[in-house]
Amino acid sequence: MSKIAIRATLMAAALIASPLAAQDTPEEVAMAALEAAPVWDGHNDVPGRLRGQHGNVLADFDFHDTLDGDEWSPGQMHTDLARLREGMVGAQWWSVYVSASLEEPVAVQTTIEQIDITKRLVEAYPEDLMLALTADDVEAAMASGRIASLIGMEGGHSIGSSLGTLRQMYDLGARYMTITHSRNTPWADSATADPEHGGLTDFGVLVVREMARLGMLVDLSHVSAETMHDTLDVVGAPVIFSHSGAQAVNGHARNVPDSVLERLPENGGIVMTVGLPGYLSETQRVWYAARQAEQARLEAWWQGRPDLVEAGLAEWDEANPTPDATISDWADHIDHVREVAGIDHIGIGGDYDGMASGPVGMEDVTGYPALFTELARRGYSQDDLEKISYRNMLRVMRGAEEYAAAHADEAPIEYPVG
Repeated sequence: MSKIAIRATLMAAALIASPLAAQDTPEEVAMAALEAAPVWDGHNDVPGRLRGQHGNVLADFDFHDTLDGDEWSPGQMHTDLARLREGMVGAQWWSVYVSASLEEPVAVQTTIEQIDITKRLVEAYPEDLMLALTADDVEAAMASGRIASLIGMEGGHSIGSSLGTLRQMYDLGARYMTITHSRNTPWADSATADPEHGGLTDFGVLVVREMARLGMLVDLSHVSAETMHDTLDVVGAPVIFSHSGAQAVNGHARNVPDSVLERLPENGGIVMTVGLPGYLSETQRVWYAARQAEQARLEAWWQGRPDLVEAGLAEWDEANPTPDATISDWADHIDHVREVAGIDHIGIGGDYDGMASGPVGMEDVTGYPALFTELARRGYSQDDLEKISYRNMLRVMRGAEEYAAAHADEAPIEYPVG
């Protein structure tokens, strides 16, 4: 055999022994995945920033670049069109959150105003954004090079304990609703409030069933573990956690316990892993609890002397700097969800513009390629990464639509109004 033939044989053997994918760097695997399946992010609070800092007025707001702030808001946002592109975001759930402290009638009106500003934002940038009401719309938007823009309500207070209002919110374009926010609703318990109902009430069960009948995704971020389990018992359609972590990694009540993760394969749902540092880093969660304890001690010791409380807390902060949350912490949550629920039940739900900052290296929406590079470094394949970035959420939304289509002949659920 000639030297050329020997060399060719050895090269062929090397390729067989080392598949092409294995020769790619983590950065190359991540970018290939995100080019094929850009991120479908589960939660972004730009509409809330527009309300709080701009009064829902778009005239002097430039979404192309929000890094420098403007006359309304000197502070930088986490999100703009340029950075969404840099972060490889192809579809975005925009949160139309309103405060859980609002009385229900006011919450309903305010939510409608937030749906309005979200639609007007999308309409103002037709070359970059497209309103999406269905999974087909999402695919069409991405095929046209625009960012699919979906509307998610954050908190059941937004429907005013009314199934009729729920249906009208769906007609206005809302395609998910988080069952609670930081407080209980009259029909469901929150993760961060003292339990009142032990999960869902009978009316809460009707809300969940009506959402499924409509094709509105049930979002279980922010709810208690009992509410999660009650919902999984009755919902029928796949659920989402639009922005939550794994409680086994960070013990915050906002994160998802393993007992719920274990049920996701049967339900078909998805945990869109969150980027909020206090939900990612257990070290930071413990630090924050210690800081709250110190603040309570100072307030008890120095009653009527807020100046001394402030000074004491500043001294404590100097001696105990906030621990960082990192990209690795975020990846640890993804690892755990994969271990318990499986690769088909993971997504991304950043919570940008709803927190002070993302973790180090992912402070804003440009950081998603860094997260996917870390996952590739940990051995996730391109197929795995495409599922996490986009394909799992697409499957879940189609599943909700298929459930609604299968129940299209059912009459709307009725409940007497007061």
